Amino acid sequence: MRRKLAAGNWKMNGTGAALEALKAIANAHPDPAVDILICPPATLLSRAADTLSGSAVALGGQDCHAEPSGAHTGDISAAMLADAGASAVILGHSERRADHGETDARICAKTRAAIDAGLVAVVCIGETLHQREAGRTLEIVSGQLAGSLPDGITGNEVVVAYEPVWAIGTGKVPTLEQIAEVHEALRAQLLGRYGSETGHAIRLLYGGSVKPANAAEIFAVPNVDGALVGGASLVAADFSPIVKALENA
Repeated sequence: MRRKLAAGNWKMNGTGAALEALKAIANAHPDPAVDILICPPATLLSRAADTLSGSAVALGGQDCHAEPSGAHTGDISAAMLADAGASAVILGHSERRADHGETDARICAKTRAAIDAGLVAVVCIGETLHQREAGRTLEIVSGQLAGSLPDGITGNEVVVAYEPVWAIGTGKVPTLEQIAEVHEALRAQLLGRYGSETGHAIRLLYGGSVKPANAAEIFAVPNVDGALVGGASLVAADFSPIVKALENA
């Protein structure tokens, strides 16, 4: 059985004061039945690791460079994230793809770098509204999945997060049938490429306007192994009910 995962992406939000929210999340879930991962800004990682020491909440970064070191001003390597206390990193988020022009090939290189540094790579894929309306959803996410994941991975090295771009932060959510269709296709693609053991072991998350009010029904969809949560993960009172819904799924 795949262990469920509730992951929070804080994006470009949070200063030192936000560590209180991390404490509240950890205190609310001292012995969770699911994995919990919070990805704060890189400036908070080291302090967050101290804050969460001994808790069940894991930490992740929001991006990393494909190279282990070098002349890359402003970038952070996977090894640096691990050194700061991270055990995972989000890669290929639609905001990185759109704002920074990241290609599937670049994300694939970052994924390999993350794995080599001992981090779990949370690889994001998803279609735009225009692509959805053009009936190209499965074509787009299949292509992103194929191009963003390297060969030779194992099931505990990678998590895939399906986040339809048009649902992120908009309050819009695909129908349960639409979510099921994409997750079923992704599972079939993973099985076909990596075989039964790895294909079944890779966790598939849904992301995009996940809230306490809709979490339970989303988590009941087959092949949804958890969520990548944005804004709701910044506040313990919003994130904890999502975690509890996942525990009850």
